[in-house]
Amino acid sequence: MTHQTHPELLNTVLQLLSEDGSGGFAEGIRLLVNEAMRQERGQALQAQPYERTDARLGHANGFKPKTLATRCGPIQFQVPQVRGDLNFYPSALQKGIRSEQALKLAIAEMYVQGVSTRKVSAIVEQLCGHSVSSTQVSQCAAKLDAELEAWRTRPLEPCRYVFLDARYEKVRQGGQVLDCAVLVALGVRPDGKRCILGVSVALSEAEVF
Repeated sequence: MTHQTHPELLNTVLQLLSEDGSGGFAEGIRLLVNEAMRQERGQALQAQPYERTDARLGHANGFKPKTLATRCGPIQFQVPQVRGDLNFYPSALQKGIRSEQALKLAIAEMYVQGVSTRKVSAIVEQLCGHSVSSTQVSQCAAKLDAELEAWRTRPLEPCRYVFLDARYEKVRQGGQVLDCAVLVALGVRPDGKRCILGVSVALSEAEVF
């Protein structure tokens, strides 16, 4: 990775924007974020590259490529690595990772709501500049299963009152669209706040279900 001084870097970004306009956004973001991460690594190590100092907490260990989906399209960043006892990950990409997770959950939500893979791909392409495959949509939907399992197996808080009720939703089962009861257990905690204790889907509200 070629290092540029701050004036050189800013001149490069300005030249990109002046020549390519919005087409240079992605490359400009890549250059700026890469430099911000490199500077943050130096601060975390308390030493710049090749600097000899007793205050050094570790050593730089090259870079690792990571591609993130952004509104400017996919951008490959060079994530600085360290070796030693220092636990380091650049804060600039932590926010990006959360955004990426939010995008994946949104894709899974669309899939669960019955939006076709083709429409999901079209929406993501419109928002982020790249499409997703049916396999990627399925992988995103699988993340919801893990979230649901964690919620279902969580420890329950004490409740003073428990209400049991149901609402009906149409679901597809065996090639037919049926009315199914979504059974809900609602609890009221000692502080008066309500919480959902559990949810189950059945063909009716009958006791057997």
